[in-house]
Amino acid sequence: MKDQSDPATTQGALADLRALLGDDHVLTGSDTDRFARDWTGKWRADPLAVVRPAGTAQVAQVVKIAARADLAIVPVGGNTGLVGGTANTGALMVSLERMTAIRDLRPQAGVMVVEAGVILADIHAAAEAHDLMFPLTFGARGSARVGGFLSTNAGGSNVVRYGPTRGLVLGLEVVLADGRILDLMSELRKDNSGLDLRDLFIGGEGTLGIITAAVLRLSPKPRHHAAALVAVRDLPASLALLRRLQAASDGAVEAFEYMPRSYMVELAKHRPDLRQPFALHDHAVMIDMGGLSRPLIETLEEALSDAMDAGEVLDAMIAQNDAQRQHIWDMREAAAEITFTRLPIVDNDVALPLDRVEAFIDDMHARLTAIDPDADTLIVSHLGDGNVHLTVYPTDDKQLETIREMVEDVTVTLGGSISAEHGIGLSKLTTMTRRKDPVALDVMRAIKTALDPDNRMNPGKVIPER
Repeated sequence: MKDQSDPATTQGALADLRALLGDDHVLTGSDTDRFARDWTGKWRADPLAVVRPAGTAQVAQVVKIAARADLAIVPVGGNTGLVGGTANTGALMVSLERMTAIRDLRPQAGVMVVEAGVILADIHAAAEAHDLMFPLTFGARGSARVGGFLSTNAGGSNVVRYGPTRGLVLGLEVVLADGRILDLMSELRKDNSGLDLRDLFIGGEGTLGIITAAVLRLSPKPRHHAAALVAVRDLPASLALLRRLQAASDGAVEAFEYMPRSYMVELAKHRPDLRQPFALHDHAVMIDMGGLSRPLIETLEEALSDAMDAGEVLDAMIAQNDAQRQHIWDMREAAAEITFTRLPIVDNDVALPLDRVEAFIDDMHARLTAIDPDADTLIVSHLGDGNVHLTVYPTDDKQLETIREMVEDVTVTLGGSISAEHGIGLSKLTTMTRRKDPVALDVMRAIKTALDPDNRMNPGKVIPER
């Protein structure tokens, strides 16, 4: 991009945007305050303006106006990200919050066509009305929007059964950096006609274009659920229990969430309303299972009984109704609000092979003790897919980078990834430089240059400069 300091050009662009969208949908000054911080409060935005187009054609025109004025563009959905993906100074933020249409829902085909501003909870409600489900779920489902959770390839709690976002999307519509509209709105389960461009934009965090619509893959809604909170002997016993449950239920485990003692202690402190059903143990897991044809509670009870006989399970509370099941979910989903109650933090979102999660936690704690003996940690994990959320609270903020590098070392040594579901944004740029394969980074830069030669789309995020 060129120097953006020409006031006349900038004011001309704002005038063009107002003529296109109307004054109420070009926000400047204090009207942009609700976009000025992300959910964590850690990352700030000071945009030139926030524009709110009402459809894909308007998004395309916005991008063309920004290109003429050499303005950087930062897309924003529900702003529930955790890695600084919408942070900026002087950029044009493009909010998709007015693009909330569910364009089509065809139960027989198992697809829903949605615009990028639709909130995840509304997708759930629309699918359930037809006895279907969109399986992606996480704590921010009441505010996260399609464009955001696609741009970060969100994971959530049901990945163990349904996979992350990429596997739940059939087609996309994207506005490119030059304002052209890329139509990838396929509803096909199979399409082998060349490179799969769709997956470039899912997880791209708006660096290659603005997602404006998507074709989502729906699944049959389970008619039966079984849920439990279980105290286990250790992490290997947890994985043995997962295998036992999957075998007994033909793969009906939808969520398998790890919550160690340190988390349960913090949960009791911050959410005393979420009463814990049994005494503290070192290791606990939340289990949720879904089935179409038969009740699962007996399967769960039998598996837990066998695991108790084997010494793997120490205590358990099986939900007897929907309210108890929701209570167990609330215990796990309180993690995000608890995590950011203290600063400074090193917030890590890593993925590991399932059988190396225990080694990661043990090695990390040993190395952390050598760096900062009084540092606190908070851990929860989507254990069923090897995703560990590790938060470190150092006693000295001068240790932040040292701790971050230590966690990277342990993760990579064990064959893991430095980002599982939160994305890269700004917070993991240096980590990408240190840990991502240099050839992979070169390929990413080549793709970015090909699609966005002026580096206009969410510049400075995801892909570190050479």
